[in-house]
Amino acid sequence: QKTHLKNLCLQYQLYLLLNSHILGLLKNETGLTILFLCTYVPKTAAGHCKWAEVLKDLEQIKTSEDIDVSLYTANADEDKECQELVMRCFFLEMKVILHECYLTNCSKTQDVFNILKNGNASFENKQVNSTTSKKCKECEEYEEKNFTEFIQNFVKVIQRDCK
Repeated sequence: QKTHLKNLCLQYQLYLLLNSHILGLLKNETGLTILFLCTYVPKTAAGHCKWAEVLKDLEQIKTSEDIDVSLYTANADEDKECQELVMRCFFLEMKVILHECYLTNCSKTQDVFNILKNGNASFENKQVNSTTSKKCKECEEYEEKNFTEFIQNFVKVIQRDCK
């Protein structure tokens, strides 16, 4: 949501600039340059890693001492074809962490909630390919690891996906 807000602010500023000067600017080189930048900037923002906000929140919770759970943890070096299912598994396990935070009133509840919200937005209306899902492990097939190892692997998977 933070990323969308930044894009919206940028687009609004560009709109104001163009709206006030559009007719005069398009007649000269400066106007054409601004027009080019307006069409180029959203593409640059789209090239930005879609998991950046999740990564920031993971950094916030990784040192939490009041989250004590064992979680199914996918390997960071899992087959590239399984990347989406691996990410889904990590987000499913984040729901477990959120539930634990609600029960124990942990200090990082909002950060965990933000991770889920930003992650779910990336998966909305996207179906998993059935042939890919047959090749990949189910979440419950992964080894259970402690919270610290889970977060470390989650970060590695995101970093791999963002390359």
